Amino acid sequence: MPADLAVIGLGPYGLPLAKAAVAAGIPTLGYRTGPDSGSLSPAELRRMVSGGFRQATSPTELGRVRTAVICPPTPRGEDGGLDLSQMETAARTLAAMLRPHTTVILESPVPPGTTENVLRPLLEEGSGLRAGRDFHLAYSPSRVDPGNRDFTPANTPKVIGGLTPACTESAAAFYGRLTDKVVRARGLREAETVQVLETNFRHVNIALVNEMAVLCHDLGIDLWDVIRCAETKPFGFEAFRPGPGVGGHAVPQDLTGPAGRTLRMVELAQQVNGQMPRYVIQRAATLLNEHGKSVRGARILLLGVTYKPDIADQQSTPAQEVATRLLELGACISFHDPYVASWSVLDRPVPRADALYEAVAEADLTILLQQHRTYDLQGLSVKAQLLLDTRGAAPTGAAHRL
Repeated sequence: MPADLAVIGLGPYGLPLAKAAVAAGIPTLGYRTGPDSGSLSPAELRRMVSGGFRQATSPTELGRVRTAVICPPTPRGEDGGLDLSQMETAARTLAAMLRPHTTVILESPVPPGTTENVLRPLLEEGSGLRAGRDFHLAYSPSRVDPGNRDFTPANTPKVIGGLTPACTESAAAFYGRLTDKVVRARGLREAETVQVLETNFRHVNIALVNEMAVLCHDLGIDLWDVIRCAETKPFGFEAFRPGPGVGGHAVPQDLTGPAGRTLRMVELAQQVNGQMPRYVIQRAATLLNEHGKSVRGARILLLGVTYKPDIADQQSTPAQEVATRLLELGACISFHDPYVASWSVLDRPVPRADALYEAVAEADLTILLQQHRTYDLQGLSVKAQLLLDTRGAAPTGAAHRL
């Protein structure tokens, strides 16, 4: 069966798009772009193949689709900005096979101006075609929320911005097959900046509650009770909760692309959030000290090492830095996570606690880093010698909260 759609980059943005397209009955071709691509379980792959999905075996297959969506990850580079190398490689691969009348859409997070100033020249030079005349070019911010059971691609509005009005309409026609609502942005840069705003909104608000968590602990105030009360306000407030740091694939941007302007709030948010793993270590050391123990030689169990609850994704998880610092301080660490079979820190495997309750009882300190639904925190708190809850998930009084 010929594919209508090519998803280029089967990672955190591409896989959800491919699954949504297959669910909508769109014959879909998946093309891997590098080692950072995600993976499908054998069962998932069988379901998708039966629904019209297949993985490309050659780049030539990209020239046989009507719509191509470029969505490799753009992680933080060594200079602190977004690394666009995978996106550029994908663009060159597609350009060599690009045919007239194809609709090309970029979904990777990028600085404003990237679609027109970076992607467009790569596609035009490699294909000999002109964007807006020979093929359609658009940008759509990815709105992926792994593990969210309430919002799926089908009921999440999709923002579209095209190089020309015709480009916008062509991309909108495609996404109209996937979602209940398509929102048209004025142009490419506006659509790109939607991604910047949405990502930074998350990071800035998490930084606010993280900073309040430190303050409220010093003042003896229960921040989780404060948030519980505040979120009853029906307007002007959205609840965010503190934690040991911020993970995930979406990188906050403190530079607005070619303008080179620093967003001071985002810069400060990154500093605040970046300090949270150290704060967790500080709290852990204080708790142990209050009970006559030192971090050095202490048996510390880490619960939940993924960046979000109820998923296996470990991208930028703060658990890595927490574990690293504990090892550097001489602690004997182990971990438990129902979604992670093995885990390494500093290139060394960390022992996995298979018998959870026994491991909690034996540990000098248990630190809850991620709140998976399978954790019975009431039962675990009874077993634990000391429990540091960085997520405010344990019953009040059952654990020491962040």
